[in-house]
Amino acid sequence: MLNTIKNAFRIPDLRKKLLFTLLVIVVFRLGSVIPVPFLDVSALSALMARVDDTPLGYVNMLTGGAFGNATLFAMGITPYINSSIIMQLLTVAIRPLERLAREGEEGRKKIASITRYVTVALGLIQGTAYYFYLRNNGITEYNDGLSAWFSAFVIIFVFTAGTALMMWLGEQINVKGVGNGISILLFASIIARMPTTLGQVWAYFYNGFLDPGTYGKYLVLAPLWLVLFLAVIWVIVFMNDSERRLPVQYAKRVVGRKVYGGQSSHIPIKVAMSGVMPIIFASSILSIPSMVQVFMGSQAQTGFWAAFFGALSSRGWLYCILYFVLILLFAYFYMSIQYNPLEMANNLRQNNGMIPGIRPGKPTADFIAKILSKLTLIGALFLAVVALVPIIYGNLADMSNMSMGGTSIIIMVGVALETVKQLESQMMMRHYKGFLD
Repeated sequence: MLNTIKNAFRIPDLRKKLLFTLLVIVVFRLGSVIPVPFLDVSALSALMARVDDTPLGYVNMLTGGAFGNATLFAMGITPYINSSIIMQLLTVAIRPLERLAREGEEGRKKIASITRYVTVALGLIQGTAYYFYLRNNGITEYNDGLSAWFSAFVIIFVFTAGTALMMWLGEQINVKGVGNGISILLFASIIARMPTTLGQVWAYFYNGFLDPGTYGKYLVLAPLWLVLFLAVIWVIVFMNDSERRLPVQYAKRVVGRKVYGGQSSHIPIKVAMSGVMPIIFASSILSIPSMVQVFMGSQAQTGFWAAFFGALSSRGWLYCILYFVLILLFAYFYMSIQYNPLEMANNLRQNNGMIPGIRPGKPTADFIAKILSKLTLIGALFLAVVALVPIIYGNLADMSNMSMGGTSIIIMVGVALETVKQLESQMMMRHYKGFLD
């Protein structure tokens, strides 16, 4: 990975793209520390210290600490991700949007434009929810009269503007930088929490050293967490490169006096074909109850709602079950979008290709669909297990307030690998030599 980045810097065009991407990340991190006006920062820090192991703590991790500090980018990229989910589901369900998606580049531009408007609307809703959450907990400085209305307008407007600015920064990376813009910003947010995570591990270990009688177990459990962290990274890298190769045999064709075809090839299908998107989408949906909890205020602290939101916390059993199910559903949803078995079978037939032992046409389409279904299940189970193992370990070891879970690791490693592969493909394109060279 480091060699790839080093070699990319030697190419002027790629060097400009890498430097532009780094510049955008710096701007993003600056926006993550610019506080919103009219808030009591010390009271906010005390409040966020109590919600680290709740869905709000998870949202804070995805924003790189911006949510907990109520900064310009406090809403993070969650509104954009939710907007993308909504638009992709509507594209499948609504015929006009489906026709628009099939119109090529122009249709995709129109759908992207609609996605932007939906993102701003969701940012406005989440910004309003966050404002009321801060107000109900006494974080806002003005709560009466005209000053309260003005401060509310400014706070909500800044949150919404930060959402739009983050979306724009991500799109600029797509156009002028390297990698997927939104994924790069999410990667930067997670990396920004690494010092906090390592500090938490050291605090557990140090407490065990100071008081072995009470906290002695952390002398083993804290280093074991680091071993688990490295093991999860290795598994993610291994599964990311795993693929199933479907053999394809092309028949010979005689065109004039020349004979074409007759060679053997294969169709590579990745096991983790959907990448990190099912994890991101499932996490975004499970963050919705925390927003509802914000609106409910003190009512969510007692009775049925307290038990309900407790089950949906990152330590709750219902959260783990829903997380598992949503990852499976989104993995199959993404597979259905990326691969069309009937179209793949028709393309093979048109090119005089066939899978050995399988008849062309519908039998080939059914065989490819069966293979895709099995691979998707394996990939989805891999994502779900890696995402849930750190949560289960944290609960069993009483280390559930760690800010780096399986979801964060999958996103971090997946985005890094995808970005490096994009760099390698661009370097290969620029250094390609033909057979006459």
